[in-house]
Amino acid sequence: MAPSAFKNFLVTFLMPEKCYKRFFVNFHMNGACLRFVMNRVMGFLILLDTFLAQLPQLLKILWRRSADGLSLTSALLQLYAFSCPVVYAIAHHFPLFAWGERLITLTQTAAIVFLILYYRGRTLTGILFLLAFGGAMLLLASYAAAAVVSAMQASSLPALIASKVFQAGTNHSNDSTGQLSSLSVLLSWAGSLGFIFVSLQETGNWLATVSHTLSACLSCVLLAQVFCPDATKKKSE
Repeated sequence: MAPSAFKNFLVTFLMPEKCYKRFFVNFHMNGACLRFVMNRVMGFLILLDTFLAQLPQLLKILWRRSADGLSLTSALLQLYAFSCPVVYAIAHHFPLFAWGERLITLTQTAAIVFLILYYRGRTLTGILFLLAFGGAMLLLASYAAAAVVSAMQASSLPALIASKVFQAGTNHSNDSTGQLSSLSVLLSWAGSLGFIFVSLQETGNWLATVSHTLSACLSCVLLAQVFCPDATKKKSE
């Protein structure tokens, strides 16, 4: 039963049956099959990043009832980065199924920004910000010039990279990662790996490859800050 279940899982999610036979029956490492499996795995990592990366952070804030240690600047940059693909998709009249996952991520990030403000005692500011942000999104998607929308799309990745720099700086200043979710950082790192692979295999865009590599490296820095004990402690401790 176990080998059959293992085979069914691999054939269903990772590879065609001919590749399964080459790998596990004939024990032959076929280049085409390896590329196929890597494409599947990296696509899965990108999906995890897109759908779930923000959710653990949101749930951790709600569970702990605190947003201590989270950089508001970082969260705002993430919100901008995730809003750019949504504005681009709406402006170009893409069908919802083509960008719906981006809307989910954007909604989660907007909730995180609000909760950071809420737990800092700035509830009214958070509400007004969400209203202003929603209005700005609607106006940009409906009336912004094509050049503006394209520029926003191009700037989304640099904004995401900058958000990680600000969060890493906040962690360093506080000597603590606070309520930063290690799972969210891990999913973001995995998604960056997926994008690196895609940019190398399909687009050949060296700038995108370098940008995603930098993003993955910054995620590694955040992971190190989360998992490694602080090298120094404040004297008062």
